[in-house]
Amino acid sequence: MYVIAGLGNPTKEYEKTRHNAGFDAIDVLADKLGIGITERKHRALCGRGVFGGEKLLLLKPQTYMNASGESIGEAARFYQVPPERIIVLYDDISLEVGQLRIRTKGSAGGHNGIKSIIAHLGSQDFPRVKIGVGAKPDQMDLVAYVLGHFGKADRAVMEEAFRDAADAVTMMIADGADAAMNRYNGKR
Repeated sequence: MYVIAGLGNPTKEYEKTRHNAGFDAIDVLADKLGIGITERKHRALCGRGVFGGEKLLLLKPQTYMNASGESIGEAARFYQVPPERIIVLYDDISLEVGQLRIRTKGSAGGHNGIKSIIAHLGSQDFPRVKIGVGAKPDQMDLVAYVLGHFGKADRAVMEEAFRDAADAVTMMIADGADAAMNRYNGKR
């Protein structure tokens, strides 16, 4: 079984913000796989399905970004899923808008949602798909930036990035993380 979590903040006010890139990508993945994300369990909206003979649990934690690990950790413990079978999709300000970077493990890199997941899993050895949202302008507050919306041109680039992120996840499951890294890392 795989747990695949897209990070973001619940409620309408955060929809389609930079910080909700993980939610947007998981929605594209759910559509691609025909999985409805409608069940409320593990402090998340979730959906179940199968891909390539593997059971999947798609999660959109409803705990707010900084507490994402509470939801993901709970699901991992309940289904006894090891960290290496938990794939997390989330926004990254160190990557250009629409750029992807896939990693099999790593530090939080300053991302509070990832810090929470590491704390609740007791491991940083989980694969992730970082989705570039661009660097914040020098004069802008970080929180205001990540909770802001994309301009029209950037939003179009992000829609393609969400499709690529969904494809990268299915490739990670079917062919392994290395194949997905070779195909998607750095693509813009």
